[in-house]
Amino acid sequence: MTALTTADDLIRAGFAPASDAADLDAVARTFKIRVSDAMQAAVFSPEDAIARQFVPDARELTIRPEELVDPIGDDAHSPTPGLTHRYPDRVILHTTHTCEVYCRFCFRREVVGTDGPLPEPDLEAALAYIADTPAIWEVILTGGDPMVLSPRRLGAVMDRLAAIPHVEVIRLHTRVPVVAPEKVSAGLVAALQVRPAVYVVVHTNHAREISEDAQAAFARLVQAGLPLLSQSVLLRGINDDADTLEALFRALIRNRVKPYYLHHCDLARGTSHFRTTIAAGQAIMAALRGRMSGTCLPLYVLDIPGGQGKVPIGPEYLQQDGAHWLVRDPNGTLHRYCDPSD
Repeated sequence: MTALTTADDLIRAGFAPASDAADLDAVARTFKIRVSDAMQAAVFSPEDAIARQFVPDARELTIRPEELVDPIGDDAHSPTPGLTHRYPDRVILHTTHTCEVYCRFCFRREVVGTDGPLPEPDLEAALAYIADTPAIWEVILTGGDPMVLSPRRLGAVMDRLAAIPHVEVIRLHTRVPVVAPEKVSAGLVAALQVRPAVYVVVHTNHAREISEDAQAAFARLVQAGLPLLSQSVLLRGINDDADTLEALFRALIRNRVKPYYLHHCDLARGTSHFRTTIAAGQAIMAALRGRMSGTCLPLYVLDIPGGQGKVPIGPEYLQQDGAHWLVRDPNGTLHRYCDPSD
């Protein structure tokens, strides 16, 4: 198999009927298409939870008033091209705009798939900014997907970051171990062996994405001493129920991947059909709290539109009752708690 990148590819592969060609072409003119070999193999039917993440839908052409080109405010906090500095101690380095798959709900869907790796002058400027800002403790490599870079190119970026003494942590946000596990080669793993603590955060939304090949890719990273975390997006009709998320989080933990974030779907243009309500997400997280180990549970978060930061939005367990607190247990029962006064 080869990656599917056009409407015609999707129709020939049986992922969409020929009658949808005009709609698919219209979507593709605005938002890129790419379905990797691994994700093609994971699709059972054109309407299943995997296909819906990657196959264009005419509903993407419906742009709601609240939806934004840059929903999390990357541009508003960019001191130099390719760099986002939203929080004092960490920055995002956009190493590339290329991905192995293009998710239909992506909050960077306006820019991914365009330019490829960050041009060298922009990379030089970003690294200079990091080196000149001692408060930066952590650098997050994203894009696009940093693991689409060749081991040589990625290794060069890692080495240059490692040479900056105040950079203590490098975090890579990637879909590659799941959507293109064959790319997690010995050379790529070796490129991650640098002085700062390196964490790999894997984006995955459904347990069926975690194939045997993906599990082997996780194992190669873990055996190299690289801690693995995950981030997922709460998606209507794909994983917006406790059973589906429980299966995902248990599959991750079995493979030594700690569920880290569950994102409320961002206000990217043309994504309203993927968004649940926050109340629905809170109810799902409350249900999971009562039936899963805390090691399996991610933090349910919302990126405040416009780049104002990421905040937890999980269910509330505390309410004040005069001089006391009422604490809600996982079954919904309230208990009085006496909080010591100053």
